[in-house]
Amino acid sequence: MDDERDMTATSQPGETGENESAPANEDLAAAAPAAPPAALAEAYEKALAERQDLYDRLLRKQAELENFRKRTHKEKEELRQHAAEDLIRSLLPTLDGFERALQHRDESVPEAFYQGLELIHRQLREVLGRAGLAPIETAGQLFDPHLHQAVETVNAPGRREHEIVEELQRGYRLKSKLLRPAVVKVAVGGKE
Repeated sequence: MDDERDMTATSQPGETGENESAPANEDLAAAAPAAPPAALAEAYEKALAERQDLYDRLLRKQAELENFRKRTHKEKEELRQHAAEDLIRSLLPTLDGFERALQHRDESVPEAFYQGLELIHRQLREVLGRAGLAPIETAGQLFDPHLHQAVETVNAPGRREHEIVEELQRGYRLKSKLLRPAVVKVAVGGKE
């Protein structure tokens, strides 16, 4: 048995039928036409160009997706802001009504009633203030057509020219946007 193993280990190719397939494989590899180096380099360059094109397209699509996300987030925020703005604008007459009721007190009405009104008014202003509503200051200010609406001019020699004399209706800003201009009386004929 050991003799048989020695014979197969020392036998040359072609002597036994077992190793005859090895030269056949070598002959097939040698017979296959080798790809010319120029064609291989051209295919490699084409693959690189295609890869770069796909990579560029991927980057553009990622940028488009990011821009889409930002745009939809901004649109949702604007929609939410617009809805809040409409709600707050519709509450301004109620706020004005509270202020008028507190300015014109009737002696026949118990003080506890006005204390309740003041509490409700303060709570309403706090809630609206947290939403970004801020009153426009008019006392002692000069008339600004971007913030005020003049409905009357008053001859006031002791005041500066175009100084606000009286506020008839309070104006408000919502964050940085003018929600409603202040309705005011303006001094004329005063100091420059």
